[in-house]
Amino acid sequence: MNKWNYFTANELKPKGWLKQQLKLQANGLSGNLDKVWRDVRDSAWIGGNAEGWERVPYWLDGFIPLAYLLNDDDLIARAKKYINAILSYQKPSGWICPCEEEKIPTYDTWAVQLISKVLVVYYECSGDERIPGVIYKVMKNYYELLSNKTIKLFNWGKSRWYETFVAINFLWKTYKEEWIKDLAKLLKEQGLDYEKASPHFKRTLNEWTHETHIVNIGMMLKSEAISHEVLGEEYTDLAERLYTILKQFNGTAVGTFTGDECLSGLSPIQGTELCGVVEQMYSYECLFACTGDKKWAERLELVAFNALPATISDDMWTHQYDQLSNQISCKKFQCSPIFGTNGIESHLFGLEPNYGCCTANFNQGWPKFALSAFMYNDNTVTSVVPIPSAVKTSDYYIELKTNYPFENSFIYTVKTKKDVTLKIRIPSFAKNLVANGKSTPYCEELTFMVKAGENATINVEYEVVTELIDRPHDLKSVKCGSLVFSVPISYKTNMLEYTKNDVERKYPYCDYELIPTSEWQYAPASPFFSLEKRKVSKVPFSSKNPPVVINAEVVKIPWGIEPRYDTVCAKVPASREPVGKPKKIKLYPYGSAKLRITELPLV
Repeated sequence: MNKWNYFTANELKPKGWLKQQLKLQANGLSGNLDKVWRDVRDSAWIGGNAEGWERVPYWLDGFIPLAYLLNDDDLIARAKKYINAILSYQKPSGWICPCEEEKIPTYDTWAVQLISKVLVVYYECSGDERIPGVIYKVMKNYYELLSNKTIKLFNWGKSRWYETFVAINFLWKTYKEEWIKDLAKLLKEQGLDYEKASPHFKRTLNEWTHETHIVNIGMMLKSEAISHEVLGEEYTDLAERLYTILKQFNGTAVGTFTGDECLSGLSPIQGTELCGVVEQMYSYECLFACTGDKKWAERLELVAFNALPATISDDMWTHQYDQLSNQISCKKFQCSPIFGTNGIESHLFGLEPNYGCCTANFNQGWPKFALSAFMYNDNTVTSVVPIPSAVKTSDYYIELKTNYPFENSFIYTVKTKKDVTLKIRIPSFAKNLVANGKSTPYCEELTFMVKAGENATINVEYEVVTELIDRPHDLKSVKCGSLVFSVPISYKTNMLEYTKNDVERKYPYCDYELIPTSEWQYAPASPFFSLEKRKVSKVPFSSKNPPVVINAEVVKIPWGIEPRYDTVCAKVPASREPVGKPKKIKLYPYGSAKLRITELPLV
């Protein structure tokens, strides 16, 4: 395996549309959650009386890298304020969570695992010299509580034991003390074994279980990659074995798995929780870093460029809990929701539809994706995901100018004081590859060596073709490169401002129903499509002006409505008989089409 290291948020900076996307996030809910949401603003983590378990750590996990990637003094100061407050409440024993000592034996220590991961993220961004010692005390205390059987893993801590390895790996690299390995073994022994649970992935149950919970699943995929080394175990590519099962029985057109809130099968009218999307992305980022296997980078692109922007509003002030591949309306259900174990508001765009975990956790999606643009190993730098970014170290400067995934041309600039090798990953769908003006046979990776004192400009371009991808139920999806396209549905919004359980929904962080106003009962009448490129706007995945569209010939069909619902399309069309003559429409990127039909029949 070829292991890669992350650059820090001070070394790697977003450019172009990626920087604009992060600015949208900073100006939206993510950058203001500590001002408008009591579970962060008044959290017990900082001495308040609101939620004191996962929500502040979840938020900080994305807010911290966002602040440092943008080099925003205000955001950085607010991140430090929260970290300083959390550190001030750490007990002499090392215990750091807002829980009274006598209640520790019944406390779900998922919060310990999560805050320890956040502290590593903060240290890598800030270089704060206090943090290694703080993490040491937190983990040493955790080890003592587990080894003397004061506590044991249960519920979320049992399901997410591997998340602790972000901190464990950091500690082992720093201290090399044997108890760290003992803690690693204790966690795995008490943790959930997902390979043994994998038969449950194959059959959808109308039942809530940790084994099939979509966020646990998204996190779990990286478990072996981040734990095997300190455990002294051989890497067996467990993630690939479980990914294969999950894709076969629960896969979507955009590379995610259905889970509303547990695994939900192959229906395009079942949902995928936003927390599951960002955790799946982070797992793929870790899998590439730990293994160098390029399949994880390509899978990461598919999720990041489609599922992530699809479930967040253009201004990033609101989000869905659940997104659907075929989503013709986002209106509150008046009866039982279509979702397996989620509520009637789960698909609304809002502050905390269904449950607030995604309100806090979606923040990690774009910042951690941005940190995965380039990685390094000694004097070799790899372009993992070719998004506009620049890396600056004491030895070299590397910048990538591109509008990928909306265009497929790339200009790399390298300025270096020492010999450096640049590797550029080429996706499997690339056609007619050209490097520095020369036609090049397809390869998974281009390698360029730049000598000390030299400046180099490297131009790479390739073509992508639009194709129909087979989906279950004899349906198809339209894919071009890493972008999936959908029939967009126009809509009007119904704004909902109210207060519930002392949580205020007020513009711009109120709730919205999306009510369709255009036809959607279409099917492609031809397998031939033409790509139309436009300008990338200040909202890269704009729902009103997407940067790229596909011109398609479609025909109306009597698709029908799912029995017992008036706002959910039928799982499969009632009929594939054309109604009327074919017409031309424009397909939007999945991430831009908030209401959409993505899986559809070819007539």
